[in-house]
Amino acid sequence: MADGRELTADVVVLAVGHQDVEVAGEHGRLAEFAARHDLVFLPPGYAADCDLSVVPAGEPVIVRGLGLAFMDLAVLLTEGRGGRFVETGSGLRYEPGGQEPLLYAGSRRGVPYPPKLTFPLSGPPPALPRFFDAARIVAEARGPLDFRRDVWPAIAAEVGWGYYHELVTGHPDRVTVGLDEFAPAYAAAVHDPDRMRRLLADTVVDPADLFDIGRLDTPLLGERFADPADLQARIRDYLVSTVDRSENPRNSPYLGATFGLLSAFTALPRLVADGRFTARSRAVDVDGWWAGLVNLVANGPPPRRARELLALSEAGVVRFVGPDMWVEAREGRFAAGSPAVPGTVTARAFVESRLPVGSAPASRDPLVRTLYERGQLSEDVAADGEFRHRTGLAAVDGQDGAVFDAVGRRHARRFAIGPFTVAIAGGNFTRPGANALPSRITDAVARSALRAAVSAE
Repeated sequence: MADGRELTADVVVLAVGHQDVEVAGEHGRLAEFAARHDLVFLPPGYAADCDLSVVPAGEPVIVRGLGLAFMDLAVLLTEGRGGRFVETGSGLRYEPGGQEPLLYAGSRRGVPYPPKLTFPLSGPPPALPRFFDAARIVAEARGPLDFRRDVWPAIAAEVGWGYYHELVTGHPDRVTVGLDEFAPAYAAAVHDPDRMRRLLADTVVDPADLFDIGRLDTPLLGERFADPADLQARIRDYLVSTVDRSENPRNSPYLGATFGLLSAFTALPRLVADGRFTARSRAVDVDGWWAGLVNLVANGPPPRRARELLALSEAGVVRFVGPDMWVEAREGRFAAGSPAVPGTVTARAFVESRLPVGSAPASRDPLVRTLYERGQLSEDVAADGEFRHRTGLAAVDGQDGAVFDAVGRRHARRFAIGPFTVAIAGGNFTRPGANALPSRITDAVARSALRAAVSAE
């Protein structure tokens, strides 16, 4: 311990949370470039823990990422530097404090996360899961799972069921049939896209009420903008619409869709921990696209933050770069742009506005790193032939969190739990009263730890 004392324990449970990691790879190269050219580069990190005093006032700053980390960053660099938001009756107006940078922000989607929904369901909650059956998916699969082929169709059916269940039961004036008629028809159509289109066309009165998860995921897909001003206006309209969606109970079918999404999300880690997916699908689909979609739909900011971002945009403090944002280090500066918008922005400062991806080998936690270096803790790695996907997560038994060492042996008295382990991929969405997977695994870890402690006496 810090005072030199030692503690001998029968059981150890590592509950060390999200891991800060050493800067390496692309970020290491960017950091070296910034040091050579007297620039500012902030790698992924928690905005509240970063030294933001190095971000210059009044200058362009390139920011990559428009999720929750960006919301925190934007507040700290504006309101946190003396600016203030003023209620106008029709919204918010930002009054600069004079020390703000000019934030040029973009991402793959090009739009900020929409805010969380703030109302309850209007109808009864759907019984979930209805279409996502992990055991059936594994039984019917031809070898290792491919997420898009084997799993996504069942999840899409689940999400659609959550949406239309709420539309039919909570807003009966917007459909032509009741649940008793719609439910079996929907179930019969989930594997037949043409039949589903006909059913929804006959059921939903207003085509605007049809659910399109693709448009939700990539709202700017295929759009091109004449100039940066055209893009700013488009994203401001998007922010206004997402705030309305988050606060108007008329939009409660989206809450039903969120319930369907989270139902599948909390069941999926079992398939991941059991190594059911191909390494490529795990890397590209599960840890990539799917995780991003869930964060977008279910992990947005409060509506107030979206209003503040709208005010910052109107004040010119935040300027959106566009979808499929690229960032380069060239000619002694950072440069950024989007294929959907003409022009390039250059700056002396670049901020990666997202949380660090955990990595046991590169952890800054001396205990985690030392255990890994000794081979007493291993990294979860998915591999298919020559393709290897290093997840950065600690390899543990998905049933109770027991730690695996470098050769795959389960430790009898050492456990790990939390977001730095492979066992809990859905920990961000634990809700009271839901008996969520992280809560169940926590119970299992506690039981195993107690049994191990008793057996050691």
